[in-house]
Amino acid sequence: RIRKITLKDMHLPMAVTAAEMTSVRERLEAAGIELSSCGVVYMKTEEEVHKAFAYAKLAGITMMVGVPDAPLLPLAERKVKETSISLAIHNHGPTDQRFPSPESAYSLIEKMDRRMGLCLDVGHTQRLGLDPAAQVEKYFDRLLDVHIKDVSATDAKGTTVEIGSGVIDTVKLLRTLAKLKYAGTLHFEHEKDEKDPFPGVAESVGYVRGIMAAM
Repeated sequence: RIRKITLKDMHLPMAVTAAEMTSVRERLEAAGIELSSCGVVYMKTEEEVHKAFAYAKLAGITMMVGVPDAPLLPLAERKVKETSISLAIHNHGPTDQRFPSPESAYSLIEKMDRRMGLCLDVGHTQRLGLDPAAQVEKYFDRLLDVHIKDVSATDAKGTTVEIGSGVIDTVKLLRTLAKLKYAGTLHFEHEKDEKDPFPGVAESVGYVRGIMAAM
């Protein structure tokens, strides 16, 4: 089975050269790994928007998870049209000033090119007191990516925990995605134990696989 990863996992600088990226892509392809996205990419200036899309094009990916400042959204839309690289805007919860919720991004892009979409982070959505499954259903027409995780509490103090040990109803979330026939990407995101995240990721993957097998 091909494993998909985001360039966030590769820790590559935005200044990577064409030769360096070609080498990385060749090694990933040889290992049977498909690059599915890059991000989260923050864009605060027009120059950063241009650099971000150039980087994504160099990587050969078709979707970027990003957070452009709101005034830059028209430029981002233009770059989406020029490059055919979709932009999934990531929400970051109650402490975020740009896009705390899926709705905060959706309201600004709903009349833009349909490749301007959402990366719904279920943990940050839960921390806002919102049901991730309900948000998936409400904004499904622009859902390009899902960052799946679990959190310890339904408020700003909630932190990442292994999926199944927190407060998110992951069963409901996955059933909703299945009901809607979601065909986008779903990325595991595990900020806990950043020096050794693999045990927690493995536990989370196992829990999700168990739910999917039962479904």
